[in-house]
Amino acid sequence: MGINTERDIEANMQIGPTDTGMVRIFVEAQGVEIPMDFDPEEADEIAEELRAAAAAARSLRK
Repeated sequence: MGINTERDIEANMQIGPTDTGMVRIFVEAQGVEIPMDFDPEEADEIAEELRAAAAAARSLRK
């Protein structure tokens, strides 16, 4: 299994601030809940990685 392995799994994802000043990515799939908390600086780094991955994916489509 890897990032290129397709799976037929439906999941819900929520992203938002917590009341303690963290950024939470909350994923729920098939009865499993995964809360992931990041400090704001880590969240900024994740956002940058997402943007870079989106740009790379766009370049592969052309």
